[in-house]
Amino acid sequence: MKYYKKLVGEKVYLSPINVEDAEKYTEWFSDFSTTDGLGTTTTIYTIQGEKEWLEKNSTSDHCNFAIVDLETDELIGNCGLIEIDQIHRKAEVALFIGKEENRSKGCGTDVINLLLDYGFNYLNMHNIELCVYSFNKRAINCYKKIGFKEYGRRRECVFLNGKYYDCIYMDMLESEFNKDYIKNKVSYED
Repeated sequence: MKYYKKLVGEKVYLSPINVEDAEKYTEWFSDFSTTDGLGTTTTIYTIQGEKEWLEKNSTSDHCNFAIVDLETDELIGNCGLIEIDQIHRKAEVALFIGKEENRSKGCGTDVINLLLDYGFNYLNMHNIELCVYSFNKRAINCYKKIGFKEYGRRRECVFLNGKYYDCIYMDMLESEFNKDYIKNKVSYED
């Protein structure tokens, strides 16, 4: 598969998504360790359904990316800025890493920093938020480390494997993100 280095980080780069990856997405979305964190475990995914989603969300109207390992050029996940509101300058960040073996290696942190830099410094966002389930301690710690702050919680709103969990809402303002993170951007001096 051919990927393109749109946004380059330290461990990964973000590329336009590719419809030919539908089988890989279907494989990942058949794994509880992936879908539990996304809240989509009860959804049945098919290759045809994933092709349709990838086709629809690969247009320039959407800000979705393939997450690709910088060293191996291997597809490891998907991310994006969604619910983009240009008037109020806000968006939501979403991501997943497909295989357990690629998690807890700093790739998620790299992805979030790339999306924040792109969202604040190119898309002119003012507020970027996310939602994470209370059982996902690894993700919560990652978001806090980057600088996201909890602004709300919806109690026991997710039922998974016989238990209820909270939805934790976190956000960051452009003034709180002071990083120049994208490695392949051009600097223009006055």
